Amino acid sequence: MNEIIGMIVDTAATVVAAAFLLRFWAQVARVRPPESFARFIFKASNWLVLPLRRILPNGRYDWACLIGTLLVAVISVLPALWLSDHFNPKFILLISIQQLMNWIFYGFMGLMVMEALLSWVNPHAPIAPFISGLTAPLLRPIRQLVPPLGGLDLSMLIGIVGLRVILMLINSTLVSFI
Repeated sequence: MNEIIGMIVDTAATVVAAAFLLRFWAQVARVRPPESFARFIFKASNWLVLPLRRILPNGRYDWACLIGTLLVAVISVLPALWLSDHFNPKFILLISIQQLMNWIFYGFMGLMVMEALLSWVNPHAPIAPFISGLTAPLLRPIRQLVPPLGGLDLSMLIGIVGLRVILMLINSTLVSFI
């Protein structure tokens, strides 16, 4: 039963975190989501972003979205840690940071896979420019180093492998602090 509750909490937290991270990264990458998608992102994140904006100073980036994601990570790991014997503040913070990093890196990997699939299936889909705009800041340096080979763009594959390696290094570093 605990596994089922954990899976439900993790799924809900991942969806909410995705809304926060998409909202943050869309602002950083300066891309505008399609209207219906933007409504979902704002409705799923306004409940925490708007109160956090009153506390956090305004700046170039919407830090309320990122801090909100970290708070969602903390809330999502609390039930599992509460049931285990690892319920201490240091452990909660480290596991929450690890969860945040996983959401960020797997989110980018998912966006790259979606962009690749859309380029093959329906390159003119309404969401395609939004996804392309989100991945462009990460893929641009790779595309400058590795041009398309015979019409095949390997930048997304290289990006996914690179993100996976970096995530493995981050996770192993965080585990060493536990």
